Amino acid sequence: MCPAINTGYQVTIAPGAYVCEERLQLVGEISIGSKTIIHPGASIIAEAGPIFIGDGNLIEEQCVIANRFPSGIDKDQMNQVVMIIGNNNVFEVGSLCEALKVGDNNILECKAQVGRSVTLTSGCVIGSMCSLTTNETLPENTVIFGSDHQRRTMPDRPAFQTHQLDFLARILPTSHYVLKHGTKSHTPAST
Repeated sequence: MCPAINTGYQVTIAPGAYVCEERLQLVGEISIGSKTIIHPGASIIAEAGPIFIGDGNLIEEQCVIANRFPSGIDKDQMNQVVMIIGNNNVFEVGSLCEALKVGDNNILECKAQVGRSVTLTSGCVIGSMCSLTTNETLPENTVIFGSDHQRRTMPDRPAFQTHQLDFLARILPTSHYVLKHGTKSHTPAST
């Protein structure tokens, strides 16, 4: 078994969630909702406050979800801030999400990046390799795409990933070590 890469953490996993343990990095207080699937090699870093991940999310390999202190800030002088991720979001391979508020049914495509000052409402798609670090709230159903980060509004929200989640829920436990529901903690040994 390839263990999780961890410092201190406390993670609460809802029944029906599948969290692959291999190369998983967990830091801080994390809550994972029902039917959420986290692939091997993902990182969830809750340094600046807790991260609450809703139901039915898909977090793929090498994805980073991070609630970190902004650079140049005295960590002892700053209050903790909660990061809330809604339901039915997809974080594709290599994406980075630092947005403190993510609504429902959003997609961050491969290697997309969303900064701490961005708020994703619902039904938004951040295209592959696009980076959004402005201080803004994206309107519902906004799509950002292309090398020029063009924008448009979709008439409908992206389709739910229900079939993919059901398939992964059957397959992942057969080939990966999966953390079971409940609350788990890890405190690193002092040196």
